[in-house]
Amino acid sequence: MTDPAEHRARLEARNAAMRENVAGLLADLNRRTSELADAQGRVAAVTGSATSPDGLVRAVVNPAGVLTELTLAPTAFTRSTPEKLARLVVATAQAAAGSARDQVDALLAPLQAGTDLSSLVEGAPSFADLLRPPAAATPPPAAPRHAAEDDDDDFGGVFGGRR
Repeated sequence: MTDPAEHRARLEARNAAMRENVAGLLADLNRRTSELADAQGRVAAVTGSATSPDGLVRAVVNPAGVLTELTLAPTAFTRSTPEKLARLVVATAQAAAGSARDQVDALLAPLQAGTDLSSLVEGAPSFADLLRPPAAATPPPAAPRHAAEDDDDDFGGVFGGRR
C-alpha cells in the first residue's frame, strides 16, 4: 500500500503539471487567435491584378477572386474581335484571381503551423477551417423563360385572358 501523503503529493504534482500544460495551451490559443485576427485584416486588404500580354485588358479582384475592376484599352475593340476579347477578359480575370489566391495563401501559411485546436479539444473548430478565404459570390440562376401560353397577337393576356 502507498502512503496517503505520498499519494497526495503525486496527485498534486500531476495536477500542477496539467495546469502548466493547460496554461501553455491557453496562451498558445490566445496568441494564435490574435494572429488570426491580424491575418484576417491583412487578407481583407488583398487585391489581385493582372494585365493581358497585349495590354488590352486589366483585371482587379478581391481576396475571394471576385472581379472588382475591369479596364479595357481604348483600342481593345479595334485590335481584337469580340470573341478573342472575351477570352482575354476571362483569362486575365483568372490570372488576377490566381494572384489574389497566392497572396492569401502566403499570409495564412504561418498560421497553419503548430498544433491545431481541433486535435486538442473535441468539437472545437480547426484553424484550417477558420483560414479559408470567403467563397466567391455566384449570381443566382436566371429565372427560366416560359413559353407564352397564347402566342397570338390579340393581346389576350392584357385583359386577363378574356376575349
